[in-house]
Amino acid sequence: MVTHVRTVCFQGIEATAVDVQVHIAPGRFAFNIVGLADKAVSESKERVRAALAASGLALPSRRITVNLAPADLPKEGSHYDLPIALGLMAAMGALPADALEEFVVLGELALDGTVSPVAGVLPAAIAANGADLGLMCPRACGSEAAWADEEMPVLAPASLIAVVNHFKGVQVMSRPSPRVAEGLSPLPDLSEVRGQEMAKRAFEIAAAGGHNLLMVGPPGSGKSMLASRLPSVLPPLSARELLEISMIASVAGALPEGRLSDRRPFRAPHHSASMAALVGGGPRARPGEISLAHHGVLFLDELPEFNPAVLDSLRQPLETGDIMIARAAAKVTYPARFQLVAAMNPCRCGMAGMPGHTCRRGERCAAEYRERLSGPLLDRFDITIEVPAVNAADLMAPRRQGEASAAVAARVAAARRRQMERHAALGRPDLTVNAALPPGLLEVVAPLDAAGKRLLREAADALGLSARGYHRVMKVARTLADLEGDESVGRMHVGEAIAMRGTLEPRRRAA
Repeated sequence: MVTHVRTVCFQGIEATAVDVQVHIAPGRFAFNIVGLADKAVSESKERVRAALAASGLALPSRRITVNLAPADLPKEGSHYDLPIALGLMAAMGALPADALEEFVVLGELALDGTVSPVAGVLPAAIAANGADLGLMCPRACGSEAAWADEEMPVLAPASLIAVVNHFKGVQVMSRPSPRVAEGLSPLPDLSEVRGQEMAKRAFEIAAAGGHNLLMVGPPGSGKSMLASRLPSVLPPLSARELLEISMIASVAGALPEGRLSDRRPFRAPHHSASMAALVGGGPRARPGEISLAHHGVLFLDELPEFNPAVLDSLRQPLETGDIMIARAAAKVTYPARFQLVAAMNPCRCGMAGMPGHTCRRGERCAAEYRERLSGPLLDRFDITIEVPAVNAADLMAPRRQGEASAAVAARVAAARRRQMERHAALGRPDLTVNAALPPGLLEVVAPLDAAGKRLLREAADALGLSARGYHRVMKVARTLADLEGDESVGRMHVGEAIAMRGTLEPRRRAA
């Protein structure tokens, strides 16, 4: 007789159904797992053997075959331990054969029979709920699975013995409750930044429209301090956005105790990050920093210090909002709709352009430093601002309470609300910010008056704007109009958007 247990494998953040088939036949003892399993799955038989022994069960001295169907789909990870063990227990008569028919099962087994947490429980729970099934997962992941649907059956056993006792009715497991992250430290507030009024204005515009932003300034001017305060002015996550980022975090194993957080992601990888770490990949094609920053902020400090090839790998996901990781066996796609914020010094010594400072290498210092950045990457920044150094007089002056993040966040939320309503009226509710507007729709939502058109045409000719740069200026101008509550985009909005784009000279050098 063959027993069947449902489980899943992961392709990106999608959970694909897998049928665990267990067959025990007469013959010399053998324990084989087939079905295109990786090393972690192949080692499962040793963990299962020890866990069953610790639970008071011994494998029969017969030929055991476990097939993971479909056989041509790669199987990766340790979450197949629990379904394999339960399939064996059902085949041995320790569990009722029909006990697991209504559940999708996943979990890793420790050698003492306890069930250890695994990644991907939330996508698995959503897939199970879509198939009108329940989910069995480790106790540590139970609250994560409970988010899928409040009516969905969820079992979160701590051990194999707990599963047996539940189905025997000796000790029935209660359904876990969804939980949120607690004890989070308060977000840094914008009022703590002294001076830098132009930079604060640029951050408000970037937050309102989801625009990419590049800061150029000497060391200690407050670039990192400003970037860390961007999440405090961003609007709260919608239910759909919360679900998407939680699914990515679940696959990456980044949901501690299965608790979901309603904060937008803020990822700040070190400049030594590899391409696989930044865009995703590795042997198991895990999501990278750009996917973990989905619907949030990716902050790249010391931008020219990153590997140029790694930086250029961001160009495609910045346009499409996703990243496809191709492997010989399969292709995996992760969402990557992030807001890129970067900071850099004006040159390697960091002091180019500072009053009273003369670099020993002259203009070569700044030129060579900027040449590490490609022109196409720089062209994808909607806003480029200079962040000047803060002098000692500003720091020693009596502290004045600047505008708090809450006040800026209210204006940002109002501007985004206008954008979402406008996009929904045009049949594109999937577009939440102006930065994501396609060129065809941009002409409709950002109509320029005659003076604005004339100014943009003159600026495009004088600055040599590319087609992408032209459209990005229009997007920023549309955001400026939204912040002021204007339906049309005027000359003043276009002028400020052009000024926020920065000078062309660094772009030419980098190109």
